[in-house]
Amino acid sequence: MGSKQIAQETFDEAVQENITEFEMEPEEAVREAVLQFEAQGVDLSNIVKAVRPPASENGQRQKHQILLTLESLARAVAEQDVAQLPQQLAALAAQCKEQLAFRCLAGRHGAYAAVLSACRLAAGDRELLLQALAALAALLDGQPDLLDAAGRELLLRSLRERRGDAELTLAGIRCVRHACLKHEHNRQAFVRGGVLPALTGAITGALARHGSAAELVRTAASALRVMTFDDDIRVPFGHAHDHAKMIVLENDGLRVLIEAAKAFRDNSAVLSELCATLSRLAVRNEFCQEIVDLGGLNFMVTLLADCMEHADVVKQVLSAIRAVAGNDDVKDALVDAGATELIVLAISHHLGNPQICEQGCAALCMLALRKPENCSVIMEGGGALAALQAMKAHPREVAVQKQACMLIRNLVSRSRELCGPILALGAEVLIAEARAAHRDCDDVARAALRDLGCQVELRELWTGQRGGLAQ
Repeated sequence: MGSKQIAQETFDEAVQENITEFEMEPEEAVREAVLQFEAQGVDLSNIVKAVRPPASENGQRQKHQILLTLESLARAVAEQDVAQLPQQLAALAAQCKEQLAFRCLAGRHGAYAAVLSACRLAAGDRELLLQALAALAALLDGQPDLLDAAGRELLLRSLRERRGDAELTLAGIRCVRHACLKHEHNRQAFVRGGVLPALTGAITGALARHGSAAELVRTAASALRVMTFDDDIRVPFGHAHDHAKMIVLENDGLRVLIEAAKAFRDNSAVLSELCATLSRLAVRNEFCQEIVDLGGLNFMVTLLADCMEHADVVKQVLSAIRAVAGNDDVKDALVDAGATELIVLAISHHLGNPQICEQGCAALCMLALRKPENCSVIMEGGGALAALQAMKAHPREVAVQKQACMLIRNLVSRSRELCGPILALGAEVLIAEARAAHRDCDDVARAALRDLGCQVELRELWTGQRGGLAQ
């Protein structure tokens, strides 16, 4: 993707020029304009790739449909025409959901101020507020910079005052989640404003409404997970670790999530999200142990066995197992519970899924780390063979290759007797191929080959002499 960007008007003029100067059909004119700008390295992800309506008879330039909808909404807000707001909010939300380019165009033309004003006008009308929050969520998707302090306070107040209303809570949490993705400032401001107890409270409250609140639990868990991200490249460092600790220590997050998982055993979408969030919270040794104490370990092992056909659930359970296995005592508990065999089965059953292969190898890698007795169990259960099969199935997936190499190294680093059996499976060739194909695999592949007893060239990059490092 190119780093250059252009204005919507520039693209529209190029399309119009193709139509008038070169007599192209509208669709062809758009395609040609896209090719022209992409050839120049222009990023068109924020551009509406459609033909703008022709100028009116008096020569006035026409606007894209989403801007016409926005004008109608802004007029209804200015006139406080509550009767017109539902139609305009619904239309704006639907068009924003179509693609990011529509949202960007609306955002540049004052859509956020109009929708926020609509939210304020709808404060006493539940149905209208639902539509206004839905429009706000659609607009903020991919545009978290639009949110300001006033909008943040409106959302926090809505979550506090409407916590008994599942639909309004869900609508508010969707807005919060979109506003916090890739935006560290918004995350920190929401946490300071008290969003964490609101999110855990939403999950706890939803457990009493099992049938109708599954989506609320899933979305609230997802929002909690977003609070632990460190994905904003504009800040030197974030508060992801601090937020994870706050969720666990101050808001009893582990218990809330595990109890929710037990309540929604039959909903794979909810279970997948809950496991993904749990894996983000296992950031300290004692947190991993607390997950075991709360019954989370046995639950995850049972879930992996029962949901083997659901790829999304399998991937997230493997990720959670990988996270909690950072605790050495939990490693032993997982092996004793039969997790090793289930992980190998998951890799074999979903061999065509690179993400499951990656997470499965990573989970086995953690179980083997510093645990020679676990290495024997993994080897006997077919773990090394499964990892090598994953390498064969996904030669271009660097993450799979890297995790498999790390697993092989952990298996043999303290159990030299396993070198022969693993080499007999063809490990040396596969690891050498991974090293040659992926630069990111070089270190782990070299370490795996070295610990297997294979011939490896070890270069001394710097000898203390004046000069640059060898490349």
